[in-house]
Amino acid sequence: MIGLLQRVSCASVRVGERLCGEIGTGLLVLIGVSAGDTPAQAERLAQRLLDYRVFPDAAGRMNLSLRDIGAGLLLVPQFTLAADTRSGNRPGFSGAAQPALAQALFEQLVSATRAEGRVVATGEFGAHMQVSLVNDGPVTFWLET
Repeated sequence: MIGLLQRVSCASVRVGERLCGEIGTGLLVLIGVSAGDTPAQAERLAQRLLDYRVFPDAAGRMNLSLRDIGAGLLLVPQFTLAADTRSGNRPGFSGAAQPALAQALFEQLVSATRAEGRVVATGEFGAHMQVSLVNDGPVTFWLET
């Protein structure tokens, strides 16, 4: 599984005019699911997202995690992260998981983060979404499990 993590001052996701999810300070994570990904990878990504140290401590160093500061988490499914872009001018999606598997693993990721007591906002699987964010830093990391 892929998580494109962005430290944000605020972020939201809409489907049409409907607000699906919104956070203040925290992490916006775009989630890609590749063919062959497993439930164990979803669980591992959940733990990494909660414990990844990207927030500044008193000295200004990235030593604090989402769990440490109690910040928000917005998870947005984005199948294009699994695209093959190595050649040509059009991405290939043969490496992306089939929609049913991708949705199940995305939902497992959401459940695993919520089970840790987190309030988790989400985008809508399979929908055309508009994502807005203010990237803080900017700080962006590509995580894979």
